[in-house]
Amino acid sequence: MSRIGRSPIPVPDDVSVALDDGSVTVTGPQGRLARRLPAGITVTQEAGVLSVARSDDERTQRALHGLTRSLVANMVTGVTQGFSKELEIVGVGYRANARSPQAIELALGFSHPVVVDAPEGISFEVPVPTRIVVRGIDKELVGQVAANIRKIRKPEPYKGKGVRYAGERVLRKAGKAAK
Repeated sequence: MSRIGRSPIPVPDDVSVALDDGSVTVTGPQGRLARRLPAGITVTQEAGVLSVARSDDERTQRALHGLTRSLVANMVTGVTQGFSKELEIVGVGYRANARSPQAIELALGFSHPVVVDAPEGISFEVPVPTRIVVRGIDKELVGQVAANIRKIRKPEPYKGKGVRYAGERVLRKAGKAAK
């Protein structure tokens, strides 16, 4: 069996889980998340613990077992604590301004400012002009929004200018060698 898939998911007291035919809905203090389950994967709840099981030992079922357990565990964590990703902006004149919690304006060396609107369930924070915090309850959506912001101006290898994840190490290349 999958080591990840067979470990139980503890459910806090302030979280309610609804199991329907092929779907899981998790509701907590931060919000509500729902997900359809793959065919052959079942989730059961007993005494404040969720368990994920698979129907057979086929290769696809084994692969989906641990994945489904991790996705459901992230749903429980998301509705209780939420998720966040931090981005750093490096470069002279590169900065971010918060228009609202739902939109940011980025100056990244283009001839125009780039405005990024947050999708439903995501909020932005700009504690300092060179740092962006993406927050939400859906881990996949938080990571995707952060990746989309990073994609606007990836860190380049010569000077390291661009948008990067907090703590990301950018490999630098040597410039032109003098004669």
